[in-house]
Amino acid sequence: MAMTVNDAREYSAMLSYTADPKTAIGYTFEYWRESEWQFHGLQLNRLIKRWNYPDAQANIYAMGALGGAYSTRGAFDGEWEPAGFIGVEADVEDRRFYASYEARYYDAGRIDAFFMQKARIGIAPYVADFNETHLWLMLQVDHYPESDDPVEFTAFVRVFKGYVWAEAGITDTGEPLFNLTYQF
Repeated sequence: MAMTVNDAREYSAMLSYTADPKTAIGYTFEYWRESEWQFHGLQLNRLIKRWNYPDAQANIYAMGALGGAYSTRGAFDGEWEPAGFIGVEADVEDRRFYASYEARYYDAGRIDAFFMQKARIGIAPYVADFNETHLWLMLQVDHYPESDDPVEFTAFVRVFKGYVWAEAGITDTGEPLFNLTYQF
């Protein structure tokens, strides 16, 4: 899977390989805009539990990454520090409704350390078959307690067909969001 995230807080890219039905491993890059540092690391995602219902599915995932952080400003400009994150994500969806929650803790040594969480809800205005184009109207709330602007709301549209999906929207402060995922 190849995935990019571009929002008010970060730019990131991940390339991962699914080793088995419950485990994915890959390289992740993140650039944190407010504190101006980058993370490069090896990320592991693991499906902890899945519930399959006749018309819905729910999942809990654990994730973590280890690597290095590189600062591009301030007292640590040009310095590398060992870094990583640990997190959990849960989602539930059927063909009409979607909800998710994610929490992560980052530690980048002397460069930065923070907790973040986000929640999403979505509704599909119509139900499409697998090979048709799907449309979701989504709302996301981000919470970064240590940030200058700790809470942010983003309205966006998710469009996907088959193994490709894109998300585009705007935050309550006028910042754009664009995410792209391709599963191959």
